[in-house]
Amino acid sequence: MKISYNWLKQFLKLDWEAEKTGELLTNLGLEVEGISLFESIPGSLEGIVVGHVLSCEKHPDADRLKLTTVDIGLEKPVQIVCGAPNVAEGQMVPVATIGSTLHTNEGETLKIKKGKIRGVESHGMICAEDELGLGDNHDGIMILSEGLIPGTACSEIFKIENDEVFEIGLTPNRADAMSHHGVARDLKAGLIQRDIHTELITPSVSNFNVENRSLKIDVSVENNNLAPRYCGVTLSNLIVQPSPDWLKNRLRAIGLSPINNVVDATNYVLHELGQPLHAFDADRILGKKIIVKTLPSGTKFMTLDGEERILDKEDLMICDDEKPMCIAGVFGGINTGVTENTKSIFLESAYFDPVSIRKTAKRHGLNTDASFRFERGVDINNVEYCLRRAALLIREITGGDITSDIIDLYPRKKDDYQVFLSFEKIEALIGQKIPADTIKSILASLDIKVKNATESGLGLLIPFYRVDVQREVDVIEEILRVYGYNNIDSKEKLNASIASTSRFEDHKLEKLIGDLLASRGFYEILTNSLTTPGYDKLIDNNSEESRVTILNPLSTDLSVLRQNMLFNALETVSYNINRKKQNLNFFEFGKTYQQIKSKYIESKHLSLIVTGIRNENSWIAPSKPTDFYFLKAAVELVLERLGITNYESFSEQNDIFHEGLSLNKNKTELVSFGMIQKAILKEFDIKQDVFYADFNWDALSKIISKNEIIFEKISRFPEVKRDLALLLDTGISFDEIKTIAYDTERNLLKSITLFDVYTGKNLPPEKKSYALGFTIGDPHKTLTDKQIDKIMKKLQQRFEKELGAVLR
Repeated sequence: MKISYNWLKQFLKLDWEAEKTGELLTNLGLEVEGISLFESIPGSLEGIVVGHVLSCEKHPDADRLKLTTVDIGLEKPVQIVCGAPNVAEGQMVPVATIGSTLHTNEGETLKIKKGKIRGVESHGMICAEDELGLGDNHDGIMILSEGLIPGTACSEIFKIENDEVFEIGLTPNRADAMSHHGVARDLKAGLIQRDIHTELITPSVSNFNVENRSLKIDVSVENNNLAPRYCGVTLSNLIVQPSPDWLKNRLRAIGLSPINNVVDATNYVLHELGQPLHAFDADRILGKKIIVKTLPSGTKFMTLDGEERILDKEDLMICDDEKPMCIAGVFGGINTGVTENTKSIFLESAYFDPVSIRKTAKRHGLNTDASFRFERGVDINNVEYCLRRAALLIREITGGDITSDIIDLYPRKKDDYQVFLSFEKIEALIGQKIPADTIKSILASLDIKVKNATESGLGLLIPFYRVDVQREVDVIEEILRVYGYNNIDSKEKLNASIASTSRFEDHKLEKLIGDLLASRGFYEILTNSLTTPGYDKLIDNNSEESRVTILNPLSTDLSVLRQNMLFNALETVSYNINRKKQNLNFFEFGKTYQQIKSKYIESKHLSLIVTGIRNENSWIAPSKPTDFYFLKAAVELVLERLGITNYESFSEQNDIFHEGLSLNKNKTELVSFGMIQKAILKEFDIKQDVFYADFNWDALSKIISKNEIIFEKISRFPEVKRDLALLLDTGISFDEIKTIAYDTERNLLKSITLFDVYTGKNLPPEKKSYALGFTIGDPHKTLTDKQIDKIMKKLQQRFEKELGAVLR
């Protein structure tokens, strides 16, 4: 939000530097993010002086150029080549001297240098209006009044306003500070706290009077809940034209473009007092009636920006006897706006329900200065005052008349909020005792009235417009920000307690696994929980019945909560592949959402998604594509790090996986992973294989929270490794071998590994060769060769007997 310092000074007589005022505003909670300079004439005409044309002759080498000598207050006149058709001897003209910079209306700059034009030296430039930013005329040079002294700075002739503009990062709860008056009110409270007492000057409306009652427009409000207060008045005999310079400068300083004197006046009051207003061309109001109502869904309406919008049945509209004219509190219609032909207007000032305005603005993708304020809550008790202020301003700058009494429909008056403020609670929250007189002074400066006072506290009436101050703690926050956070003493002793937390807290486990995956070359992604409902059609598990739909979505692409982590991950993969990043290893912690029998279920997941190649081609090793086993190793690594072992595996083939596995423990699925179906990848325009794993993080957390960590002393005695090469039937699995081995030697066999598999040449049909490694050890003694040979003999005999194995 932009606040003009010159405008602010109309409310408070203050001679502080802008930086000092900005510091105070920031301390009050209105954080000043920056201060910029505004010049009503770009460059402030620096280096532009009055020149007297002493002579004007045709350029010796160009038909359309003139060679002039100009007195600009120096010892000798200067020679300037000019191409304007109206330059003539004896004129007083603006001259841009050597070294000056011109700022045009188009925002361009031109540095004036000494130069030659068609072989003739030129020492400056005689300027037109638009070249100085003084107007739009470029038909010829600007002719100044006679009697001016050559060399006089043009900045002394033309009225230039320089301003400093605060960029305030306004928090959404501070609806009361969305105007220059609101900021001045806060600033006054801060000044009083610093023993600087100054009056808050508000615009007077005492001279409001009705010239005649020649234009009456009837107003009715069908839904008082959506429009609790609605005011209006008519003005006639207007002359719509550009606004006076002072009004243009005020609006330009805060980044607004002037339109015409009527619209500019409504914008001025909006930013002055925080009350949005709207002016309708009264001649276009059919039936001379204003009806505030909702219309059936599907009604078409053309707004000021030329777009046709489809209305919802909950959109509050301002209508005449036949048609809608304006989306209430949001945007006007194209057919009833003020134009240069407008002679009379109906001026509206109202309070609309903030929730209704916010929904309408979001529904139509509109964010206007009016909706910004209405949806946060304006001052309902200021509606009529602001209408009077705007009507007087319009009458002043258009020469019109007020031609009706004010219509004020306010059936149910809004009461101020009542809060009891405890002195004990103030001290407990702030940590320091603030004198009661100081508290009362701060409250009075914020328009908070003391209804009654006791030894224990104060009974308060909070103005209705302070929508953010409705509880005792809110009042204490107001007192503290005005009193000053910096004025609260810091204690010499700070007490702190150490919290006892479980090592299984979710954020700790997330960090543990996140660090593990990152060390293995994975990158963490964070995707939106909102997604498109179209993805649910790709798999049967996601149904419309279980979908959680957003009531007021920003767009159809973000209208439901995801039921699956896969599709957001595939969007990220597709995005990267389209930018030539084809080798991807991603992981994400996130939640999925479902609705089952009117009950909402939120589940946490860890997803892994990999595609491309594992490593780039190099002289050490050729590149290898990412495959199922690469993902399987990552999955097992995660489970191993979490201390989860002895799980069962099942084949998984469904709408998501072409080939996959599901790992379960105690009939609970821990993770499912595999190769994604080609049909799903096609929806995301992905042409390479993608592998995906979905961990049930809630189940994992529950299991590991029950795990007991068992520590074993490292054996002092060495372990021994022995190998066997066995010829087996192709149908025998490694799991069968492992089961027999551990059953044969339960105590001393530490591990068994498969380090080579061979099939093919020199082997009988339907046979394969397994190279197995066995690790044997005794924690209490060193094993002898005789003991080791005995164990290996037992293993060999079991393999031969039960598997038909042959030692190679």
